Amino acid sequence: MDLLTFFGWWQFSVCSFAFVALMGIWWHIGRKQNDFGQVWLAISVLCWSFSGLAEVYFSGESQMNNGLTDDQSFLLSGFRSIFSLFNSLFILLALPWFKYLPKRFETLIKSPYWKFVVGLPFLFSLLPTVSKMVSGKGLGLIAELDVYYAILTLVFLGIVLWESFIKRKLTILAWLSVVFIIITFVAQIYKMIGSDMDMTLFSAIFKTSLIMIFFALALSWVKEISENIIPNVEDLKLAFKKEKNQNGKFIHQVEIDGLIDQTKKLIKLTPGNYELLFSFAKRKKEANEWLEIKPKSDIRNGKRYDINDHIQIKRLNTALLDGIFGNGNWNKEKHAIPLRNTLFEMSEKRERKIKLRIPSNNIYL
Repeated sequence: MDLLTFFGWWQFSVCSFAFVALMGIWWHIGRKQNDFGQVWLAISVLCWSFSGLAEVYFSGESQMNNGLTDDQSFLLSGFRSIFSLFNSLFILLALPWFKYLPKRFETLIKSPYWKFVVGLPFLFSLLPTVSKMVSGKGLGLIAELDVYYAILTLVFLGIVLWESFIKRKLTILAWLSVVFIIITFVAQIYKMIGSDMDMTLFSAIFKTSLIMIFFALALSWVKEISENIIPNVEDLKLAFKKEKNQNGKFIHQVEIDGLIDQTKKLIKLTPGNYELLFSFAKRKKEANEWLEIKPKSDIRNGKRYDINDHIQIKRLNTALLDGIFGNGNWNKEKHAIPLRNTLFEMSEKRERKIKLRIPSNNIYL
């Protein structure tokens, strides 16, 4: 029972600390983006903290009564299963918030029916467990449904973790997540056939591993955000400002709001870049129409085009990048291409037509 007391206090303190730390990361970053995936992961760890308190309570009862009665043993086993089930449920509820999902599972995980996909097996696993606690009778394998539900969770979690780390080019962490899944799978199988002492060791190993994986995932997310502050196009807002300075000359500026770092960028543009971006915005605002780029082969003088050359788009994109990140503090792959693809939309037929992607309600002329 000394081991049970030690493990209970260890589980309570470590998991409580991890919960607060994960929530702290979410409070500073995820909250501003309305991303609640990390909240569900933090709550899943908190479930283990409550399980630790149950271990402490029943170890105290055992010391007072020189061992646990059959009813107390059933209750302890039941609480372990219930908190395990809730841990698995909250992990599964976090998956739709992950940025990178395998294509073959993305439709399922992102669908409105995902809550039912994970919720119904949860209920079918929870009810027999509660029945076991109330009746005080063993129900055979049906009483270990939390193990089956945990295996279901491991399958989806392993696939999503692999995809998340691989897409962020963190190969070592991707393989570590595979190792964690294997260790946890073995622990779940051993739960039905091994001794309590051996299972306590397995439990400490895989719970520690999962917490470390969650922190690695959170830090990889923070790393990605720090390298790219360009959000989804629906979150961007443009406001145009044209004012005279003390010398009577016009200052052409555009304010970009909605960047991931929660700062507004007031960018000074040349008259040419300003007028081009203003033309994009005005056309989008008034009729959501395309701007046409002059083809290189067209040498006629009579037809007038909105844009004379693709280089004008490139210059505008460069000016915006310099205003957001600072002159030269950006690169092509991480910043230039994402910003261009976020701001501008080319016609599907590739007929030299282009327009802004930003919603017209987010444009202020």
